[in-house]
Amino acid sequence: MDIFAKNGYNMNTMSSKNRKKQKDRQMTFRMLTLITQFGINMLVPIFLCFFAGRFLDQKLGTSYLMIVFFFVGALAGFRNIYIFARKMTDGTEDDSPHQKNKNDDQKNS
Repeated sequence: MDIFAKNGYNMNTMSSKNRKKQKDRQMTFRMLTLITQFGINMLVPIFLCFFAGRFLDQKLGTSYLMIVFFFVGALAGFRNIYIFARKMTDGTEDDSPHQKNKNDDQKNS
């Protein structure tokens, strides 16, 4: 007699519990990666543009390019977030022009 059956455990129940735990872990990690991607998609363009503006300010002797580039980076970050969120809600993997052309060709056929 199996030790689990002796104690009243059902192996099918345990494996379904383990599968549920595994799915919960996967979902948790997926959500954490989504949050991380949102942050990276927003912050990288801001920092790159900020430091590019600062560098240009130092080289050209100006004092306003850093601010202008910061806002350009913020706009680029918002655009990245918008595209990323659209991909997540639409369930599409690629929004490239090639993908759109393939979809158009399939619709026309």
